[in-house]
Amino acid sequence: MRTSQYLLATVKENPVEAAVDSHRLMIRAGLIRQVASGIYEWLPTGMKVLAKAIQIVREEMNGIGALEIAMPLVQPASLWQESGRYTKYGPELCRFKDRKENEFALGPTHEEVITDLARREIKSPRQLPLCFYQIQNKFRDEVRPRFGVMRGREFLMKDAYSFHLNHESLEKTYADMYGAYSRVFTRMGLNFRPVEADTGAIGGNHSHEFQALADAGEDIIAWSDGSDYAANIEMAEALEPNLTRGLSGATYSQEPTPHCHTVDEAAAKLQLESKQVLKSLVVRGAPDAEGKYELVMLCLCGNQELNEVKAGKLKGLSAPLEFATEDEIKEFVGAHPGSLGPVGFKGRIIIDRTADKMANFACGANQDGYHLINVNWDRDVPNYEVADLRNVEDGDPSPDGKGTLHLRRGIEVGQVFMLGKKYSEAMQATVADEHGKSIALEMGCYGIGVTRAIAAVIEQHHDDKGIIWPQSLAPFQVAIIGIRSSSSAAVKDACENLYEQLKQNGVEVLYDDRDERPGVMFADMELIGIPHLITIGDRGLKEGTVEYKLRKDGVKENIRLEEALPYLLTKLKSKA
Repeated sequence: MRTSQYLLATVKENPVEAAVDSHRLMIRAGLIRQVASGIYEWLPTGMKVLAKAIQIVREEMNGIGALEIAMPLVQPASLWQESGRYTKYGPELCRFKDRKENEFALGPTHEEVITDLARREIKSPRQLPLCFYQIQNKFRDEVRPRFGVMRGREFLMKDAYSFHLNHESLEKTYADMYGAYSRVFTRMGLNFRPVEADTGAIGGNHSHEFQALADAGEDIIAWSDGSDYAANIEMAEALEPNLTRGLSGATYSQEPTPHCHTVDEAAAKLQLESKQVLKSLVVRGAPDAEGKYELVMLCLCGNQELNEVKAGKLKGLSAPLEFATEDEIKEFVGAHPGSLGPVGFKGRIIIDRTADKMANFACGANQDGYHLINVNWDRDVPNYEVADLRNVEDGDPSPDGKGTLHLRRGIEVGQVFMLGKKYSEAMQATVADEHGKSIALEMGCYGIGVTRAIAAVIEQHHDDKGIIWPQSLAPFQVAIIGIRSSSSAAVKDACENLYEQLKQNGVEVLYDDRDERPGVMFADMELIGIPHLITIGDRGLKEGTVEYKLRKDGVKENIRLEEALPYLLTKLKSKA
């Protein structure tokens, strides 16, 4: 491809709306443009990268026997109502009516549609197992789209769904998908970790996320330095500390803490460390048949953070976790948030394992503007439960008993789920077994955020000059720059000859034939991130040489003009 016939669309200045490197570079390198908040169009350079990512995914899916299909983006609301997710999914599900007042939704995922297909098309156990996949745009009405395509509203996703007669068959396909995902992200050049994960709105009973390690990641993963244990922080267990609770001291007393609404403010007023002040939060219990619920107090050390996913899985609490409103708390407790504590609380109290080791601590007095000091469990708070409520921290012991946990940020690029019978039972996707008994199908689902994976690659592979593409995703393999080729017949002829030779050998090459200053051409090619760069100028041609540069490390070398083609072909074959 010649730049004179190509929409290069590079941008010199950094876009003000870009908060992360991948968003900034995807705009500057001419990969994407924003159409609306969280919605992007892909320009020619971006499409070349996207096509390569899709091909990698497709090859690995086909390699494990998955069958490609295409399902509609627009889905009947009736299918979501069958599964029970039409209201539970929340505002991210974009709902609308057509001209006949029929209700529809834009698909954020396709469990309902594929389960409907399965119940219509799978007639016999002999057809199982079956695995279907598609590579298709999804729409989720994100409340706060950000970071470009990393957290967009419309995005390209590979989603796959498998159907099985029993759990053993599901486990095999789950393992096959796990392996295929590992190969996909390895081929894309990602530094990633598979981690145990929460199943979230998709549901099911077992899941792994594939997290690309990057400072710009929205997720936090915990990994052990003594084993292969790794988990999303939502799932990482905080073990009971190997500590003995101190002895109770003096009887508790009340201290004024005016205008102190946070743990840190109260600690400063009481001249204590934050870890000596109890953090007390009030949440809603699970509603009964009439929609009524009790209020429950959760207590943690003041320097630690509540893990809402863990708390939401505790028996008797709302799932997902719901915090009580300020009015509910005031009516039930008699004080506002910021002055709450377990002493005298009339509802259920659940305390974190680490908070259980606290002694002679401070907490809210359940009276605005006051805290209690020298409070102790059992003596002052006789009724409570102990559970794992907090996020793990760097330095905690690994839950598997091997090594210490460390925290890293990650970008979720894929996730695999064992759904079990969540959808098949709700939507009656069944087959008859050998005895004629109707059995609900076991299901798995497996997703890769293709556009997000591309952003993750850029987060890991760039420098101050631009993107550094792994060869597997590069929009072009080789770039040719002719120095003032418009005024030098020798330079133009050498560029044209090498360009044609590379094309004839199946090499994806971008020939910069613009009448531009060399600095502009170099900057554009480095910004785009083409792995191999050939520069041809009069000075080198007088010596019979051209300059070769590897984008990854910036190393330059002069090679003979006649050796340029075989040299590049060798480099490309070695994937250097």
